[in-house]
Amino acid sequence: MKNFITCFKDKAFLAFFFKRLRENKTGRYEDTFPYISPCGPEINYVRCDDLPIVYTHILDRSGHVIEDVATYGQTPPPPGEHFAEMLSYGGAGNLLTARFDPEKLCMLPTTGRVYYGGLERLGGVGLVKSSLASELAQFFVYNRSGVDSNSPPVRITWRGKTTELDRSVLNRLHQVKVA
Repeated sequence: MKNFITCFKDKAFLAFFFKRLRENKTGRYEDTFPYISPCGPEINYVRCDDLPIVYTHILDRSGHVIEDVATYGQTPPPPGEHFAEMLSYGGAGNLLTARFDPEKLCMLPTTGRVYYGGLERLGGVGLVKSSLASELAQFFVYNRSGVDSNSPPVRITWRGKTTELDRSVLNRLHQVKVA
């Protein structure tokens, strides 16, 4: 038997819920509940503190959680390997993933929160879980003036490759009224 709490630990239920999650354009409760997740004839109204999608883990090419992000991120891939890692979201493990392109990360210097571009149906951006963001922060490269409260990272060095961060994520944050 399932109850309200056990549903939020059931990966299949979480995948079902998050795959249906979208902006609330029903004309009902839009200001209070900006997102909905339809379930048959019912509608689950959703509100969150920031964004509804939270990326929780980086998965390797086998779909396993990378436990030591610090070591993994510093290790160049084997020659010829072109597979990008995946980001898991919604607490559903490898049932809900998005391709991980490190250049799509964005840190807001005003909050320290890290965001990732993806999932167009929900504004094209999601929040990175704080513990994962802390692990990824060591790979950010700042401009020459150093880190200050107004200076977001401009590049990331991931697995031996330094890449410019895609500033379009910041624009999406403004569109979804986070930044």
